[in-house]
Amino acid sequence: MIASSAVAESCPAFLDHDQRKLHSSETVNLCEIANGKPMLVVNTASHCGYTDQFGGLETLHKRYADDGLVVVGFASDDFSQEADSEEEAATICYKNFGITFTMIAPGAVTGADANPVFQEINRQSSPPSWNFTKYVVDAEGNVTNAFPSRVTPDDPELIKAVESVL
Repeated sequence: MIASSAVAESCPAFLDHDQRKLHSSETVNLCEIANGKPMLVVNTASHCGYTDQFGGLETLHKRYADDGLVVVGFASDDFSQEADSEEEAATICYKNFGITFTMIAPGAVTGADANPVFQEINRQSSPPSWNFTKYVVDAEGNVTNAFPSRVTPDDPELIKAVESVL
């Protein structure tokens, strides 16, 4: 399902793709949930030393959702740290960390096969060099900041970048 024509006209093309949700047959079109809203986009992996950042990402989601922030996680095995199955990845996200923000099914975030969202993020910024790279995207679809894995979701610089696009 492509976003409605009115939404599609104003939504950046790289967001206008049906994305399958993690461990689900449901899809989501980011134009429908994020058009005209700032986003925090993160490439994730379930078996990474940074996996505990899921909790902080959920905290950001809850803290800023009413202000319009859309947090989207893109599960990926580009760095060989993803769970062996989507079911296991979903358990880690939803049960272990209580994730309620949108999680996209595993796919590439680097290289020629990168998800369309990451193709554009990588063009505007730089491709993730590891899991849990965080990209702050303004309401017009411009990457305003990128933060490496070691920057936690509660880092004051990340919070400042998020607040600057709200």
